[in-house]
This record gives sequence, C-alpha cells and structure tokens, in this order.
Amino acid sequence: MKMIKNYADKNVLVLGAGKSGVNAAKLLVKLGAHVTLNDSKQLADLPEVAGLEDLGIKVVTGGHPDTLFSKPIDVLVKNPGIFYENPVVEYATNNQIPIITEVELAYEISEAEIIGVTGSNGKTTTTTMIAKILNEDREQGKAYVAGNIGVPATQVAQMATKDDTIVMELSSFMLMGIKDLHPHIAVLNNIFSNHLDYHHTRENYVKAKMEITKNQNSNDYFVVNFDQAEWRDLSEQSQAKVVPFARNYEISTGAYEKNGKIYFNDEFIMNSSDIKVPGKQNIENALAAIAVAKVAGKSNLAITNVLETFSGVRHRNQFVLESEGRRYYNDSKATDIEATQIALEGFDRPVILLAGGLDRGYNFDKLIPQFKDHVKAAVLFGETASLLKETLEKAGINNFKIVRDVTEAVPVAYNFSDAGDIILLSPANASWDQYPNFEVRGDTFITAVEKFTNDKGEA
Repeated sequence: MKMIKNYADKNVLVLGAGKSGVNAAKLLVKLGAHVTLNDSKQLADLPEVAGLEDLGIKVVTGGHPDTLFSKPIDVLVKNPGIFYENPVVEYATNNQIPIITEVELAYEISEAEIIGVTGSNGKTTTTTMIAKILNEDREQGKAYVAGNIGVPATQVAQMATKDDTIVMELSSFMLMGIKDLHPHIAVLNNIFSNHLDYHHTRENYVKAKMEITKNQNSNDYFVVNFDQAEWRDLSEQSQAKVVPFARNYEISTGAYEKNGKIYFNDEFIMNSSDIKVPGKQNIENALAAIAVAKVAGKSNLAITNVLETFSGVRHRNQFVLESEGRRYYNDSKATDIEATQIALEGFDRPVILLAGGLDRGYNFDKLIPQFKDHVKAAVLFGETASLLKETLEKAGINNFKIVRDVTEAVPVAYNFSDAGDIILLSPANASWDQYPNFEVRGDTFITAVEKFTNDKGEA
C-alpha cells in the first residue's frame, strides 16, 4: 500500500462502526491521523469496536454528542448508507468539511489497478464473474473483490500490490463520497429507480451512479449496457473509451448476444445456453464481464472456463436445492421491482413467488406483465403484502396467501406447487421491516427450505 501523508496529524471523524468504518479507522491510524469513530448504536451492540481504543482510536457510541466537534474536524469518513440528513453529516456539509466514503480512502492508498462496477442490479454477480475470469490462467498477482460486495475496500487495498487488480463493487451511496477515485475500467450494468428515499429524485440517483466515470480519461474504458436509450445517452458523458454490451439492442462492437450466441467485436465467444447461472439477467452480467475481460486481454478460454462453471452468488438467484421435482431459488437480493421482473423472466417453468418487505411508498403494477406470464401462485409477507395482493389480483392471479414471514412462507409455497415448478424468493422489496438485511432474509429462507424438505423426506 502507499503510505500517503494526506492524513498525518489530521483530525478524522469516522461515522458508522460497521466493517467499512472499523477498517477505515484502523487504516487512518496507520496513516498518522487522530481518529474518532462514532456510531448511534450502544456500545454493547457493536462488538466490532472491541480493542480499537487500544490502537489509539477514540470510540463514541450511543448518539452524536456535540463533543464530537470540540476539536476541528479535517475529514469525515461516512458509512455509505448513512443519510446526508444525519446531523453529523449536515454539520460537516455546513462547515465545508470534506466528506468521503471508505472506497475513496482505499483508492488513495492502493497500488493495484481498480475496476469499478455499478448499476441497480447485477453488480455483485458481475463483479464476481470479472474477478474469476481475471484470475483464470493469471501469471502474476491476483484479482480481489471489494466494496459493496461485503469486503471492505481498505482491507483489500492494504494488501494488494501493483501486480494485483481490485474489482470494486460500487453502490450509489459509495459513489456520492468519492473525490479522486479513478477506475481504469468502469462498468455501468443498468440504472432503474432505486433508493429514492436516500437520493430523493431519480436525477440524483443517476448522477450518483455516473460518478464512477467522472475521473476517467481517454486512456480508460467505460463498459456500458446499451439496451436502453437512456444508458446509451449517459455513455456520452464519459471521457473514457466506451465499450458497449447489449442483449437486445443491435451493436457490432463490444459484447452482445445474437441468436443465442455471444460475440465480442464479431468474434464468437460462447453459446448463451452454456452460461451456468440461469436467467436473462445473467446473460447481461456475463456480457459485461466478457467486455471487461476482453479489454483486459483475457483469452476466450479463460472466459468460457469461468462462465460455464460459475454457479452464481449467494442470494442472487441462487439455486438452493431440488426436492420432489420442485426447484428452490434464493433471490433475496432482489430488493426492488426491476430485480424481481428480471428474475421472473429468467424462468420458463411456473413460479411460486415469495415476495414482500419494506414499504417505500410505491405500488407494484410494473410487475403485472411478469405476474401474468410467469407466476402460478404467490406467498406474501411484510409491510407490502397487501399492495402485492392488489397487483396479483390485477394480473388475474387469485392463488395467494399472506403469511407472517419467510419461514412460514416456505410450506405454503410448497402447497401451491406441483412437480416441475419453481419456488422462488424474490421479494421486490428491501428487508428492513423484518430482517436486518437481505442476507439474513436469504439465509432464513435457505434454512427453512432445508428443514422443510428434510422433514418431508423423513415423514
């Protein structure tokens, strides 16, 4: 890592004691900063902070007291998910204190080349595909994944060398807190209307996503989904070389699917049906990964070796098991309508859908076409259960039941199903009304499926 001097003797406030905040605080101490870590949770609920004060980090929990500002703050490192309306963030904004997120700090110290991946859906799968392909037949260094994928970027940047590559999944929350982060290759998978409770308008959300390319130049590459006119237009804002990919829009350069085959610049790469992870959305993710791989100089063999064997990422249309002719899939990461639309369109067998979650104030009528074409029955839970019920009725589907939670949903879904059906958790909602995050929701589903199928097998 680069031992930069930017933070020597500076007062840095780290807001949020999650994995990224704790790792940022530890790094800043190494760089000579005077660090305070603050979180509104009580100390007893933050096991991650144990031992930090022994490293010289001041830990303040249980709120945001005025004493945080008893000394001038030079930099605020903000947990990406904390709203800009937070009083500490508002104080920093009003007092012209620089506000960054942990990924910016990682970039500042990184010796490794960075590939950035953003988009409303498919980021984690695409990030993983890219890293696996880059590691195939690699002679020097290693490709690491980091960022929104669950691995703190500062943790990876400290160990990565100039021979390595960091493939960084970047959320819109993270991208709002960058100043100089400069990926050599940036990927824009897609943009829908997500996180409007955070960004307030779609325009703000799109602007945040486009931060991924703001520091790129003509020596860099911007890999962009060309399937929608808006995304094609956004590519014109970049100073980098644009490398398109498309599943539906006709292009002759970049990565694209045509008649069930995948090409890059008119060179045949593989058959779409040979991509192991199911669903049209994963063809798009694979196209993005192929575009990056070809720009990076990887062989077709490296690409196919990975895509023909990679079975997917946990909680992203993840195959769980097959029992009595029913195939169970965990798509808990589908925290918005578009993700569930894509998941449903990926199956050509009848689907028993498990859906519901946090009410963000919108209806689900955009799902009517997918409900009509793919959903046989549904089991609903969470704050939006009644809203989803209304949409199902508009789609002409009367086989549904509202239950308490995901665990209760599994046996009900089975009772709606027949051999040959898909039982799919794809909630179309965030999890926070009932579960701490989508991972816990997905793990709860997997546990319930395994217990239910085992119990039936023993009956």
